Amino acid sequence: MSSATAPSAVQGGPEQGRALWLSTIAFTVCFAVWTIFAIIGVQIKRDLGLSETQFGLLVGTPILTGSLIRLILGIWADQYGGRMVFTFTMLSAAVMTALLTQAYDYPTFLLAALGVGIAGGSFSVGVAYVAKWFPKEKQGTALGIFGAGNVGAAVTKFAAPVIMVAYGWKTVALIWAAALLVMAIVFFLMTKDDPDLARRRATGAKPEPLSAMMEPLKNIQVWRFSLYYFFVFGAFVALALWLPRYLIGVYGLDIVTAGMVGAAYSIPASIFRAYGGHLSDKFGARRIMYWTFLVSVFCTFILSYPPTEYVVQGIRGPVSFSMSMGLIGFIVVTFVLGFFMSLGKAAVFKHIPVYYPDRVGAVGGIVGLVGGLGGFVLPIAFGALNDLTGVWQSCFWLLFVLVAVATVWMHVAIRQMERQAAEQGIAARSLPELPEMQPIHGAAQQGALAATGPIQDWRPEDKTFWDGGGRAIARRNLWISVPCLLLSFSVWMVWSVVVAKLPSVGFAFTNEQLFWLASLPGLSGATLRIAYSFMPAIFGGRLWTTLATWSLLIPALGMGFAVQDPATPYWIFLVLALLCGLGGGNFASSMANISFFFPKREKGNALAINAGLGNLGVSVVQFVVPLAITAGVFGWLGGAPQTATVAGVTTTLWLQNAGFVFVPFIIASAFAAWFGMNDIATMKASFSDQAVIFRRTHNWIMCWLYTGTFGSFIGFSAAFPLLSRILYPEVNALQLAFLGPLVGALSRAVAGKACDRIGGGRITFWVFIAMSAGVMGILYAIGMKGDPTSFPVFFASFLFLFAATGVGNASTFQMIPAIMRKEVARLEPGLNAAERVKQSDKEAAAIIGFTSAIAAYGAFFIPKSFGTSIAMTGGAETALYAFLAFYVSCVLATWWFYTRRGGLLHDIEHGGRTTPAMTPAQ
Repeated sequence: MSSATAPSAVQGGPEQGRALWLSTIAFTVCFAVWTIFAIIGVQIKRDLGLSETQFGLLVGTPILTGSLIRLILGIWADQYGGRMVFTFTMLSAAVMTALLTQAYDYPTFLLAALGVGIAGGSFSVGVAYVAKWFPKEKQGTALGIFGAGNVGAAVTKFAAPVIMVAYGWKTVALIWAAALLVMAIVFFLMTKDDPDLARRRATGAKPEPLSAMMEPLKNIQVWRFSLYYFFVFGAFVALALWLPRYLIGVYGLDIVTAGMVGAAYSIPASIFRAYGGHLSDKFGARRIMYWTFLVSVFCTFILSYPPTEYVVQGIRGPVSFSMSMGLIGFIVVTFVLGFFMSLGKAAVFKHIPVYYPDRVGAVGGIVGLVGGLGGFVLPIAFGALNDLTGVWQSCFWLLFVLVAVATVWMHVAIRQMERQAAEQGIAARSLPELPEMQPIHGAAQQGALAATGPIQDWRPEDKTFWDGGGRAIARRNLWISVPCLLLSFSVWMVWSVVVAKLPSVGFAFTNEQLFWLASLPGLSGATLRIAYSFMPAIFGGRLWTTLATWSLLIPALGMGFAVQDPATPYWIFLVLALLCGLGGGNFASSMANISFFFPKREKGNALAINAGLGNLGVSVVQFVVPLAITAGVFGWLGGAPQTATVAGVTTTLWLQNAGFVFVPFIIASAFAAWFGMNDIATMKASFSDQAVIFRRTHNWIMCWLYTGTFGSFIGFSAAFPLLSRILYPEVNALQLAFLGPLVGALSRAVAGKACDRIGGGRITFWVFIAMSAGVMGILYAIGMKGDPTSFPVFFASFLFLFAATGVGNASTFQMIPAIMRKEVARLEPGLNAAERVKQSDKEAAAIIGFTSAIAAYGAFFIPKSFGTSIAMTGGAETALYAFLAFYVSCVLATWWFYTRRGGLLHDIEHGGRTTPAMTPAQ
């Protein structure tokens, strides 16, 4: 009986969850014991005076035992049940780990290390046990979670050095043995026999003989396939063992610090394995393997380069320079290497339950055996290479050769398989993901490991589809989009804070130059939005969101370096200010992308959440940056501080943190976008398909109105800190600057549902009246300057204005889909109902992006208007009167085109009959 079918009866039950999570915890403890020599071996090497080769053999010996024993333990798990075999394995390993303390010379340590290696055999037992609790469609994810127990290597690196320094290596061995013993007891008492074993006991069936279990091992593809695992797992184990020794030798770290840094490699190489199965489902096992191998080729090549001194015979004599990788760079590259290794491990093991559902233990055992042998052979080879070459980086030479050969071999095999299939007229989609599985690839496996690709069937207006899974997908994309957009706004508006601090740290820029720096991100961001608004439909929302988020690193890092030297030319700051516009451009593509995911009845709320919480980035930057620049958050890596003098008071600032503080969050969000978001096939459209919006009258009207709301929000956000410093120099308004954007962003986020319920047009009408009142309040406050209440009135009027802009941002965007549903029905009468919905959604998304692009010019014109007004008249009043006249025109335009009786949205927003094109069922 197939083990893939047996678990259906217990699917989702509490026994299933306990089996998975207790197995994962038990494997974590076993893995921590299995790699114990990575830490205690360093001290033993010193005590016994071992050579590098002897040390490599010592740390690799447990890996040898754990690898060789995996095959028989996996078979026993299939025959007699994983629960009993797992418990027996942990008890045996606990005894042998405790006996390690009795070793006294090199041969006895090698003998004891063989016994400790029993813990590594637990992998094949756990794979067989966990797989039998889950149906085929969930086994990849379940095994990925179980495999994350590799993080035990990081547990050892974090905890063992501290214990060893305080109490000695023997105490480490005893504590690890005790942990295994306790885990064995807990596992046995709290888990149950797997469903396959329970069924056999109930029916009196005997386990299959050893010969039957070994049958799949006759297939050559099992052995060829195992070679992949030799690198993705074997090299992982080898590096987990070798890195502490490497870090001590190359960077001179102590054992505690080396263990902590080594864990930075082990953690991503372990915990992300749980996600690797999901990614294999989404993008295909072949693509995951390509990612793994190609990134590993790059990383191992970088790590292979030893510190080198160069002398070039130049025109004026010898020119010398050196190249070497610092500790931080090493950590980053190994982190990336470990992350992609984790994906490769999941992709490899995902094949086993698909192709060998009844022999998971036996096949998993042999694949794990070959992979584990990599963990035994490679550390010995690393030590031997060190002895032979005297170069620490030689270990990465070997890994580079291994992964380069594997990459070429896999690619050539895939291309050969595809060419043969094409010659025989076989469809490419019927082929296996990896060529070595072709002899046993049948109808049952066809497409099981292939990429799902973009979502082909997306019908959010269909309530059954929406409730059956569409809502969950849409919300996941929304909540990944939000932090990406928040960071985009933060980078876009960071100059609004930085420019106010530049004079105090020694930059001799005039007020006009400072206003230009505050204005230019708005100019470039608005211009980029015009192009960005069309990009999701051309490239796909997932890809474009990822690229756009990565691009934020350019201005963030550039600013961090530029502000550290007051001699930095002004033109460099102008370039960096323009590059900050990359963050501004992201809004258009983000909103266009998210609009595709939600039905009309929820678009307003979804767009309000995305934009409103994204707009919080303005508030975040104005709150976080003033705090971040007051402390050396990044230590020596962040550079030296600057001395700032304001009103005769001298303080220390790290102005570079204004850019650096966002870097780790940008990286994390970019990864989340790539691995967590979706593309929708029906979203794809060329620029010419979307260019129809330029012929739509209401596109230009909405550009005017959205410039009034969002243009004001972003423009006042950029101008307020500097304007306040000039008008009220006695007040430290920078501490309060974040409140305005915060109020505007939150009001936008909460206004979405009201706009869906009441109607965007009606709310927009009253918003512009409120904004006019806010401007008059600001003019009144400036007129009473010198009065103690002047600044409170000024600040309160600005807060009121920000709140109104936030509500208006939500209401105007709610109007656009409703407008286009009616307009497409009128302008394209030849389209059927489904085509009208599709066309109106595409046009609405493009208009949302385009209007946001035009409106973003407010980030340039408003600060520049204030600067020009102050330069020409000595005050800001002229600019404010111009804004007031503009808001009055928006009130009139909203009333005439949309809210008056006979206006386009009047019937919809006053409970009138909905046109056929807007029926939710469509």
